[in-house]
Amino acid sequence: MTSTTIRPPFDPELEAALGIMRENMPATLTVDMIPAMRAVPLALGGRETIEDAGLVTRDVTISGHDGAEIVLSIIQRPDRTGTGPGIYHAHGGGMIVGDRWAGVAGLARWAHELNAVIVTVEYRLAPEHPDPTPVEDCYAGLVWTAAHAAELGVDLDRLMIGGGSAGGGLAAGTALLARDRGGPALRAQLLMCPMLDDRDTTVSTRQIDGVGVWDRGSNVVGWSALLGDRRGTDDVSIYAAPGRAVDLSGLPPAYIDCGSAEVFRDEDVAYATRIWEAGGQAELHVWAGGFHGFEMVPQAAISQAAVAARDSWIARMLGR
Repeated sequence: MTSTTIRPPFDPELEAALGIMRENMPATLTVDMIPAMRAVPLALGGRETIEDAGLVTRDVTISGHDGAEIVLSIIQRPDRTGTGPGIYHAHGGGMIVGDRWAGVAGLARWAHELNAVIVTVEYRLAPEHPDPTPVEDCYAGLVWTAAHAAELGVDLDRLMIGGGSAGGGLAAGTALLARDRGGPALRAQLLMCPMLDDRDTTVSTRQIDGVGVWDRGSNVVGWSALLGDRRGTDDVSIYAAPGRAVDLSGLPPAYIDCGSAEVFRDEDVAYATRIWEAGGQAELHVWAGGFHGFEMVPQAAISQAAVAARDSWIARMLGR
């Protein structure tokens, strides 16, 4: 029996959906697939989906890393008045695909329920824009958001950063940058199945090889695009790969979730553990049978439970 077969089983509802997904999507992504992947938005409908949810959007152009222009989109209720929480969002896509609309629809309800403003950043992608560009673009957008809190109607005591997959890793890296540079104070960090560690050494990365969603080979492609020949060496910063950080003190409360059957499981558990070791606050959920991004199967009971747990935490962090 090979190591790829010794893994936690997939949730039955998810496994049935995975079989259908696999008909149109290979288990392992390769570099030559990147152009085709970018041609298909990760978020169906994009801006239109947000506007169909009864929200309005506008774009601003700011200076990102090295002074290059990047775009932020601001999302809120059309009738919004007063102040409320701010949610700063970085999208997923393995550092190589996706845009600022990917995943943001999952936060839209908080614009309605908490009067929140969502700011989502169009950071530049690898391999054309390798590290440190993506995380520095994200940090520039966070600094802009905090500096414009008054005009945005954002309560700076309730500013949260968040993202899923690569966006979760970038959110974690941006939170570390904010800590170490004395940047914007964050109320919380929402790290959904975050991509944290380039070193490819965990048990979970060996287990999820050629199976599931975003397997070991795909992960190596994403990290190699971001870091090039530095991947897996000592020449990688904690801001690019937060899983390398030894000192996780002084960070905002974290919500970290993942599936038991995904590459990121062990690095996500380790990150939560080091936050606790440093005396910090982290809420960790490892969903039994979940593959990476399993909420793409919204009708599954496990997906509904994961969303409910996350929503409860957001309400506790950002509510009054």
